[in-house]
Amino acid sequence: MTNTHITPAPFSRIKIRTGALVFCGDDVALIRRDRTDSTHYTPPGGNVEQGEDLDQALARELAEELGLDTAGAEGGDLMWVVDQRVTRPGPTPPPRKLHLIYRFHISPELRETLAEQELDELPDGSHEVGVIEWIDYRKVVELPIFPPIGPALAALADPHAAVTNAALDAVTDANYTWV
Repeated sequence: MTNTHITPAPFSRIKIRTGALVFCGDDVALIRRDRTDSTHYTPPGGNVEQGEDLDQALARELAEELGLDTAGAEGGDLMWVVDQRVTRPGPTPPPRKLHLIYRFHISPELRETLAEQELDELPDGSHEVGVIEWIDYRKVVELPIFPPIGPALAALADPHAAVTNAALDAVTDANYTWV
Protein backbone atom coordinates (compact mmCIF):
# COMPACT_ATOMS: atom_id res chain seq x y z
CA MET A 1 0.00 0.00 0.00
CA THR A 2 1.38 3.37 -0.97
CA ASN A 3 1.07 6.13 1.59
CA THR A 4 0.49 9.26 -0.45
CA HIS A 5 -0.22 12.70 0.98
CA ILE A 6 -3.01 14.34 -0.95
CA THR A 7 -3.38 18.08 -0.58
CA PRO A 8 -7.03 19.11 -0.69
CA ALA A 9 -8.04 21.43 -3.49
CA PRO A 10 -8.77 25.05 -2.62
CA PHE A 11 -12.32 25.53 -1.27
CA SER A 12 -12.94 21.76 -1.01
CA ARG A 13 -13.33 22.07 2.77
CA ILE A 14 -16.14 24.13 4.31
CA LYS A 15 -15.82 25.96 7.62
CA ILE A 16 -18.60 27.82 9.37
CA ARG A 17 -17.94 31.05 11.27
CA THR A 18 -20.53 32.52 13.59
CA GLY A 19 -20.33 36.23 14.25
CA ALA A 20 -22.56 38.89 15.71
CA LEU A 21 -23.39 42.52 15.35
CA VAL A 22 -23.86 43.58 18.96
CA PHE A 23 -25.76 46.87 19.09
CA CYS A 24 -26.03 49.31 21.95
CA GLY A 25 -28.38 51.95 20.60
CA ASP A 26 -26.94 53.03 17.23
CA ASP A 27 -23.43 51.82 18.07
CA VAL A 28 -22.19 48.41 16.99
CA ALA A 29 -19.20 46.53 18.44
CA LEU A 30 -16.44 45.73 15.94
CA ILE A 31 -12.96 44.37 16.61
CA ARG A 32 -10.17 46.47 15.07
CA ARG A 33 -7.02 44.57 14.19
CA ASP A 34 -3.95 46.65 13.41
CA ARG A 35 -1.28 44.87 11.38
CA THR A 36 1.99 46.08 9.92
CA ASP A 37 0.51 46.78 6.49
CA SER A 38 -3.18 47.09 7.21
CA THR A 39 -6.01 47.66 9.63
CA HIS A 40 -9.28 45.79 9.38
CA TYR A 41 -12.42 45.25 11.42
CA THR A 42 -14.43 42.12 12.11
CA PRO A 43 -17.65 41.43 13.95
CA PRO A 44 -16.93 39.44 17.12
CA GLY A 45 -17.14 35.71 16.46
CA GLY A 46 -15.17 32.73 15.26
CA ASN A 47 -15.14 29.28 13.76
CA VAL A 48 -17.59 26.62 14.84
CA GLU A 49 -15.73 23.68 16.33
CA GLN A 50 -16.28 20.09 15.17
CA GLY A 51 -19.66 18.86 16.46
CA GLU A 52 -20.52 22.20 18.11
CA ASP A 53 -24.07 23.57 17.95
CA LEU A 54 -24.28 26.94 16.14
CA ASP A 55 -25.93 28.72 19.09
CA GLN A 56 -23.34 27.30 21.49
CA ALA A 57 -20.50 28.35 19.17
CA LEU A 58 -21.85 31.89 18.94
CA ALA A 59 -22.35 32.15 22.71
CA ARG A 60 -18.82 30.79 23.32
CA GLU A 61 -17.22 33.23 20.86
CA LEU A 62 -19.08 36.26 22.25
CA ALA A 63 -18.10 35.26 25.79
CA GLU A 64 -14.45 34.81 24.75
CA GLU A 65 -14.14 37.99 22.71
CA LEU A 66 -16.47 40.46 24.45
CA GLY A 67 -17.18 38.86 27.81
CA LEU A 68 -20.85 38.88 26.74
CA ASP A 69 -23.32 36.38 28.15
CA THR A 70 -25.92 36.20 25.38
CA ALA A 71 -28.61 35.44 27.99
CA GLY A 72 -28.36 39.13 28.98
CA ALA A 73 -28.85 40.35 25.41
CA GLU A 74 -31.98 40.76 23.30
CA GLY A 75 -32.24 39.14 19.89
CA GLY A 76 -29.98 36.53 18.41
CA ASP A 77 -31.63 36.49 15.00
CA LEU A 78 -29.66 35.52 11.90
CA MET A 79 -29.19 38.59 9.72
CA TRP A 80 -26.85 37.58 6.92
CA VAL A 81 -24.95 34.71 5.38
CA VAL A 82 -21.75 35.43 3.45
CA ASP A 83 -20.11 32.77 1.28
CA GLN A 84 -16.31 33.25 1.27
CA ARG A 85 -14.06 31.73 -1.40
CA VAL A 86 -10.92 33.85 -1.17
CA THR A 87 -7.36 32.71 -1.77
CA ARG A 88 -5.14 33.57 1.18
CA PRO A 89 -1.42 33.38 1.87
CA GLY A 90 0.08 30.30 3.49
CA PRO A 91 0.70 26.63 2.79
CA THR A 92 -2.80 25.37 3.60
CA PRO A 93 -5.34 25.43 0.76
CA PRO A 94 -8.03 27.95 1.65
CA PRO A 95 -11.35 26.64 2.89
CA ARG A 96 -14.69 27.81 1.70
CA LYS A 97 -16.16 29.60 4.68
CA LEU A 98 -19.77 30.44 5.43
CA HIS A 99 -20.10 33.46 7.72
CA LEU A 100 -23.33 33.47 9.71
CA ILE A 101 -23.92 36.99 11.04
CA TYR A 102 -26.38 37.31 13.94
CA ARG A 103 -27.74 40.41 15.72
CA PHE A 104 -28.03 41.23 19.42
CA HIS A 105 -29.02 44.37 21.33
CA ILE A 106 -27.65 45.26 24.76
CA SER A 107 -28.20 47.99 27.34
CA PRO A 108 -25.65 50.74 28.08
CA GLU A 109 -25.23 49.19 31.54
CA LEU A 110 -24.24 45.83 30.04
CA ARG A 111 -21.97 47.53 27.51
CA GLU A 112 -19.97 49.06 30.39
CA THR A 113 -19.09 45.55 31.63
CA LEU A 114 -17.76 44.23 28.30
CA ALA A 115 -14.15 43.77 27.22
CA GLU A 116 -12.21 46.57 25.56
CA GLN A 117 -9.62 44.26 23.98
CA GLU A 118 -9.67 40.80 22.45
CA LEU A 119 -6.70 38.44 22.25
CA ASP A 120 -6.62 36.24 19.15
CA GLU A 121 -4.25 33.30 19.47
CA LEU A 122 -1.81 32.93 16.58
CA PRO A 123 -0.39 29.59 15.32
CA ASP A 124 2.90 30.19 17.17
CA GLY A 125 1.08 30.57 20.50
CA SER A 126 1.45 34.35 20.69
CA HIS A 127 -1.55 36.68 20.57
CA GLU A 128 -2.73 39.44 18.29
CA VAL A 129 -4.51 42.19 20.22
CA GLY A 130 -7.79 43.42 18.83
CA VAL A 131 -9.43 46.59 20.10
CA ILE A 132 -13.19 46.58 20.64
CA GLU A 133 -14.60 49.75 19.08
CA TRP A 134 -18.21 50.94 19.32
CA ILE A 135 -19.04 52.70 16.06
CA ASP A 136 -22.26 54.28 14.81
CA TYR A 137 -23.50 51.61 12.39
CA ARG A 138 -24.38 54.24 9.76
CA LYS A 139 -20.69 55.25 9.52
CA VAL A 140 -19.18 51.82 8.75
CA VAL A 141 -19.68 51.85 4.98
CA GLU A 142 -16.06 52.85 4.25
CA LEU A 143 -14.40 50.74 6.97
CA PRO A 144 -12.35 47.71 5.91
CA ILE A 145 -14.66 45.12 7.51
CA PHE A 146 -14.37 41.41 6.87
CA PRO A 147 -16.57 39.88 5.81
CA PRO A 148 -17.45 43.01 3.80
CA ILE A 149 -20.81 43.78 5.40
CA GLY A 150 -20.26 47.54 5.80
CA PRO A 151 -22.59 48.73 3.00
CA ALA A 152 -25.43 46.41 4.08
CA LEU A 153 -24.99 47.39 7.73
CA ALA A 154 -24.91 51.13 7.01
CA ALA A 155 -28.02 50.79 4.82
CA LEU A 156 -30.20 49.53 7.70
CA ALA A 157 -33.01 51.99 8.49
CA ASP A 158 -32.31 51.38 12.20
CA PRO A 159 -30.54 48.71 14.31
CA HIS A 160 -33.78 46.69 14.62
CA ALA A 161 -34.73 46.92 10.93
CA ALA A 162 -35.91 43.75 9.23
CA VAL A 163 -33.54 42.22 6.71
CA THR A 164 -35.24 41.18 3.49
CA ASN A 165 -32.32 39.29 1.90
CA ALA A 166 -30.13 37.24 4.23
CA ALA A 167 -27.71 36.20 1.48
CA LEU A 168 -25.12 38.90 0.88
CA ASP A 169 -22.86 38.83 -2.17
CA ALA A 170 -20.24 36.08 -2.12
CA VAL A 171 -16.68 37.14 -1.34
CA THR A 172 -14.29 35.80 -4.00
CA ASP A 173 -10.89 36.56 -5.47
CA ALA A 174 -12.72 38.59 -8.14
CA ASN A 175 -14.06 41.13 -5.61
CA TYR A 176 -11.74 40.89 -2.59
CA THR A 177 -8.00 40.83 -1.90
CA TRP A 178 -6.89 39.11 1.32
CA VAL A 179 -5.27 41.56 3.79
